Amino acid sequence: MYLKNIRLHQFKNYQEAHLDFSPDINCITGLNGAGKTNLLDAIHYLCLTRSAFSSVDLNQVQHGTDFFSIKGSFVTDDRKIEVLCAFERTKKKQLLVDGKATEKMSDHIGLIPVVLIAPDDTTLIRDGSEERRKFFDSILSQIDKAYLRDLIRYQHFLKQRNALLKIFHEEGRKDALLLEPYDAELLQLSANIHRRRTDFLTDYIPSLHKHYRELCSGQETVDIHYQSELSNPSFEKNFKHQLEKDILLKRTQSGIHKDDFAFTIDGYPLKKFGSQGQQKSFVLGLKLAQFEVVKQHKNRPPILLLDDIFDKLDDRRMEQLMRLVANKGFGQLFITDARPERSKAIFESLDMPAKFIPISEGMPL
Repeated sequence: MYLKNIRLHQFKNYQEAHLDFSPDINCITGLNGAGKTNLLDAIHYLCLTRSAFSSVDLNQVQHGTDFFSIKGSFVTDDRKIEVLCAFERTKKKQLLVDGKATEKMSDHIGLIPVVLIAPDDTTLIRDGSEERRKFFDSILSQIDKAYLRDLIRYQHFLKQRNALLKIFHEEGRKDALLLEPYDAELLQLSANIHRRRTDFLTDYIPSLHKHYRELCSGQETVDIHYQSELSNPSFEKNFKHQLEKDILLKRTQSGIHKDDFAFTIDGYPLKKFGSQGQQKSFVLGLKLAQFEVVKQHKNRPPILLLDDIFDKLDDRRMEQLMRLVANKGFGQLFITDARPERSKAIFESLDMPAKFIPISEGMPL
């Protein structure tokens, strides 16, 4: 599957734009601030119904306007898929596939798989557990509809339970019987999600190991350790025994929403003991492993978005990444670069034909 063309209307710094793409390599060039990353984000919207960089749809509306729309034509082996994503202030976001409205955005997830590699991906290492959960949830949501449904249901019941806890706190009471239906759902959903995350990492971690070795010449060993309260056989008992603490704090203290994925190098925390180069190689390994796993589950390569990576990698890692792209059976690739001559030299050296699309202030040239 590949994106044939895209139309943008009042999306970020794009007033109006229509661009056609190659099914292979597309290099988006332009000065900083021209709109290269915004174009990749528009593609991300069409694939996952949301921005890769902000959870607030209103932030994507061009200043001084009231709505945005993104329309893309995707081509598969046997048919064309038209996707329209639109948002208007004070109204719900709309998604239309082949002219038909999609009631649940989650139904669209996984139809058009995508992987984004961006300069700030090292926040996966530096930031808190929420960022890491979002990363792995995003992968699993693209390849496992049941996982996504369970995750959405879990978040719904967690929100409802927390609302009750707040009421109990304000009224100075507790009602375990009233909470029981929510507890039963959360416990079952927690077990489902924990099991799926565990199974997923069994396949994912070996792929990470392989890609890290390809990117980094060092002999160090990297790993991911899944940390979850669900691993404790007494989790259910502990969950129910801490009701008073939950009421005091007005939120649920235990569950898969507290899980973390610890990244290590030679058994030590990567955040503290990994060099800048090792951390960059680790994150690239994470994303390339994501690409590989999604490709295996969907039986086709996801669209790959590489945002401004040439400025963030040294020459050796940059060359190695491009060789991996050339040799790993990647499908459609979008890459941004402020220096087109650099990209041309790289692709020519690897004998990889590419379509160059210059952008200036939200306008294709």
